[in-house]
Amino acid sequence: MRASRTRAAFAAVLAYDAGMYGLVEDLALLIERGGYVMVPLLALSVISLALILERTLFWLWLHRHRRIVRLEMLTDALRRGDRQRAEQLVREDRSPYAEVARRMLEHGSTDAVAVEAVTHHRPRLDRFMIALSTIITAAPLLGILGTVIGIIQSFRLLGAQLTLSDPREVAAGIAAALLTTALGLIVALFTLFPYMLFRGQVDRALGRLESVIAAAQQGDSESGRPKSAPEAGQADATASDVTASTKSAKKTTSQRRAETGRRV
Repeated sequence: MRASRTRAAFAAVLAYDAGMYGLVEDLALLIERGGYVMVPLLALSVISLALILERTLFWLWLHRHRRIVRLEMLTDALRRGDRQRAEQLVREDRSPYAEVARRMLEHGSTDAVAVEAVTHHRPRLDRFMIALSTIITAAPLLGILGTVIGIIQSFRLLGAQLTLSDPREVAAGIAAALLTTALGLIVALFTLFPYMLFRGQVDRALGRLESVIAAAQQGDSESGRPKSAPEAGQADATASDVTASTKSAKKTTSQRRAETGRRV
């Protein structure tokens, strides 16, 4: 029994090694036919696949059904001014929606706090979008570059021969050069559709952040609570300073009048 398991494991390892060896041979043949431009194109395809998987997992985590229901409950609590319920909902939530709501509960629901909170979490939503956009633009250009280089080499071969013995050699060279254009277009198209889906998710997330901010401001205005406690304290301090300054000015004026009466 143990010997049969050992043979099966050894056969699986051999099959895996054979598959990897075949994959390496196919990649080497592809690079040989398409030229060295195939190397950055293959690297871009691997990077694009990794970034698409990361963004897909992020948006599935952020916009799952349970989190959307929790967000609706949070928005309702903020709109009603139920601060205790809102704090309970954002206590163990690490989503950008909860982080923005937590910051507004702690520092007030003013426009300045809202803009600062959204600006702080915006890179988390736009992560890797510039990289995906660059891949969409660069992949076809690299493909065209590889094709132009291949065609130049084919025509150089034609110019070096006085008589063309076999036209299939030039045709094969041009066909191999077109491989880079085909791969560049495939990489760009493979990246384009997920990129547009991610852009839609970013816009949807920003709209939900705006709804959280509007609900918090509406709840504060209806409950009569000041939008920012620090601002209210600062205003009280400023008012007391102004009152003290006014009293001091009145006292100084009365003293001056008394001194003037004495002199007269």
